[in-house]
This record gives sequence, structure tokens and C-alpha cells, in this order.
Amino acid sequence: MLRPELELHRQIEVLYSNHHGWLQGWLRRKLGNAFDAADLAHDTYLRILSRGRAPEPGESRQHLAQIANGLVVDLFRRRHIEAAYADAIAAQPEAAAPTPEMRALIVEALLEIDAILASLPPKVRDAFLLCKLEGMGYADIAARVGVSVSSVEKYIARALLACCMAQCA
Repeated sequence: MLRPELELHRQIEVLYSNHHGWLQGWLRRKLGNAFDAADLAHDTYLRILSRGRAPEPGESRQHLAQIANGLVVDLFRRRHIEAAYADAIAAQPEAAAPTPEMRALIVEALLEIDAILASLPPKVRDAFLLCKLEGMGYADIAARVGVSVSSVEKYIARALLACCMAQCA
């Protein structure tokens, strides 16, 4: 009997040899280019390796497609955030433009914030964004979201706690 880590590597090797071509083709059709498809196919297998568990043989393609689809969503979200940030930078005077290294750090921070906000329930996220981005007061937010001021207070506290927890992690 093989050690568990060797068995996992063997299972992933079989998974890769049986389904890599299919996965890359599926991603190429979904993304419209071979370069992103190759990257995300690779990342899909890395995700499986990091989880330490290969799918059952009968569920392989479904499992691969589910992971890959999540990576596609992440890729599109990242590109959307990068484009929005590039637009914001373009509107600034050239002298105020950050260095490429700083841009990369800012994009990573924006992606983390996006993930935190995406994990919140819609009313919590909306209340937090109205408060922090629009500068609205709690009473105005309550009227806009359709909840009590007390609920808005709880929503803002919950969102701030999520941000703090992410920073500590």
C-alpha cells in the first residue's frame, strides 16, 4: 500500500492524464484564448493538490469543471477590478500615479476587500458601502435599505468586524 501522499499524487496523475486535454479545451471555449485556459487548467490541478483529495473517478469532470469555473469567476472579477483601478488612475494627474509595484499591491488589497464584501449578506454590504463610500448617515441608510437604524448599526459593526478579521488572518 502506498503512503497517502504518494497515493494522492498517483490519483492526480491519472486525473491529469485522463482529463487535462478536455479541461483545457473546456476552458479555452469559455475564455476565448488558450493562454488563460492553460493557466486556469494548471491552477485547477494545484487547487486539487492543495485540498489533498482527488475526486472520485466518476465525478472527475464535474469536479474539475466546478473548480475551474470558480477560477474563471475569480479571473473575471480580478480583471474587472484591475480595469476599474486603471480607469481611476488614468483620471489622476500623471505625477500622482503610483509605481507599478504600488499598483500591484493596491490591486491585491482591492481584491481582498472585494472578497470580504462578497462574503457579507447583501444588506450588510449595502449598508457598509453606503456609509463608507457615500458618506450616508445611519438614518438615511436605514431608510434606503428598508431596515431600522439599530439594524444598520449592527450591519456596519458586522462589516467592520469582517474587515478586521481578514486583516488579522
